[in-house]
Amino acid sequence: MANKVYLNKMQRDVMSLGAKDNVIVAGRGTGKGVLHAGKLLQVAQAMPRSTSAFVAPSRTRAFTNTLPSMLVHLEKWGYKQGLHWTIGIKPPKHLNFPKPIYEPADWSDFIAFYTGAVVQIVSQERKGTSNSKSFDYLLIDEAKFVDFEQLKDETFPANRGQVAEFGHLPFHHGMLITSDMPITKAGSWFLNYEKDCDPALIETIRGVQTELAYFRQADETTYTKRKVRELTAVLQELQRNALYFQKYSSLTNMEILGEEYIKQQRRDLPYLVFRTSILCLPVEMLRDGFYSSMKMSHRYTPGTSDYISTLGFERVGSVEISSRLDADVLPFEPLCVAFDFNANINWMVVGQIVREEGRLLVLRSFFVKYERKLPELVSDFCTYYAPHPTKQVVFYYDATALGSNYAVNNEDFAFVVTKCFERHGWNVLPVYIGQPMRHVDKHLLINRGFAGANTLTPYFNEEANEALLISITQAGVYNGKKDKRGEKLAETEEDRLESRTDGSDAFDTLYIGCERFPQTHLGIIIATCAPV
Repeated sequence: MANKVYLNKMQRDVMSLGAKDNVIVAGRGTGKGVLHAGKLLQVAQAMPRSTSAFVAPSRTRAFTNTLPSMLVHLEKWGYKQGLHWTIGIKPPKHLNFPKPIYEPADWSDFIAFYTGAVVQIVSQERKGTSNSKSFDYLLIDEAKFVDFEQLKDETFPANRGQVAEFGHLPFHHGMLITSDMPITKAGSWFLNYEKDCDPALIETIRGVQTELAYFRQADETTYTKRKVRELTAVLQELQRNALYFQKYSSLTNMEILGEEYIKQQRRDLPYLVFRTSILCLPVEMLRDGFYSSMKMSHRYTPGTSDYISTLGFERVGSVEISSRLDADVLPFEPLCVAFDFNANINWMVVGQIVREEGRLLVLRSFFVKYERKLPELVSDFCTYYAPHPTKQVVFYYDATALGSNYAVNNEDFAFVVTKCFERHGWNVLPVYIGQPMRHVDKHLLINRGFAGANTLTPYFNEEANEALLISITQAGVYNGKKDKRGEKLAETEEDRLESRTDGSDAFDTLYIGCERFPQTHLGIIIATCAPV
């Protein structure tokens, strides 16, 4: 392979340093997929017949996020699927791949390389997949969604592979962990590695590498050959004991992304998402906000849907993004929706009731801004939930949806929403919940819900409600009410519309409706168990 590959600063730093362990906090578009592809190739080539692990939060995220961004680069570099590597199948005999030291009994979750090295795709929603395994290297992407306790109990102990064969390599039993900046305490586990990074050791490695490069380029003599051997041994010992931790904003990859990409992300993303996902800066959450009883435990990451479970990993990258990927959706139950209406931004929050468990699952949220109005918002919902077999919606609304039309041209909000759903082929049950609840009563009701004192406790799909969770967690209190003073201000780059309290208001309506006005829709009682 003679293909030249451009590496940005982050990728060059990690690949050239050669530390055993690397923990990289990097913004969107920085090329974390390239980094994982490079490490994957290094592991496969330097440790033939080895077994490593690629850890994903769920099979769904492996299918749609992590693996496609990694494997596409192997193809670009000339390593072709079906020739140099396979996924989800036992390598055909005609490829003549050597057998790994420990051959899998089931190849459905493995990537196999022409060197005989294999990489197991470990999906965390399948408990115990790392038990009794023996890995030579770990790759972990989207670490902010990975369960650290499960990683610590199952996968880390399995990183104990073949010392006799690969113990001479400084990165054996190492790991590469990557993520953008987390915004939750549970997702921040990998930030603790910063204290284990020794800057002096990192600089010493770079110094030895510089000296080694000098002697390698010098005229070959007995002395220079001896110095190369000595320095190589010193370098490997330093690398074997090194952990490299670093943060890189998306600006690191400006040569590839371009200035316009950064400007667009600043325009399109909620400011706090831009801070964490692009600039890689931490964010402080309100401690005494309107939703003071909400805890990190009220967020969840869904497991793998039945649809994804039926697919082999050879379908990676070719799966359409829709509700059929969502393991938390009850397919034969109606979807409950609520809105918040505004001239410049309109929100929809989608949920389902699991009454036997006393849960309100906030499945997903949508918003549209400026020229996109309610018809487009409903259309976005109907496109995403097109595979949902039960085309039934329970539409909760209060008096703010009546007699107003600043988000549309003619009829009021409730009429427009209902008609838009019906035009898309959905059956709608409009449920009027009366005048908006007083802030003090709403605060009491919803926080009792978070405390588990009501019929329903709300739980949020963390991956599908990024902007909504920011709207909720940043909602403050002013004069005993939810602080909504910022809603009417002009949007700025630091104060995006979607970061304000409008989204939280849509959630309020959904929760009040489901808690106070539970419905039986077309004879189907909304009361079924769902995996969370």
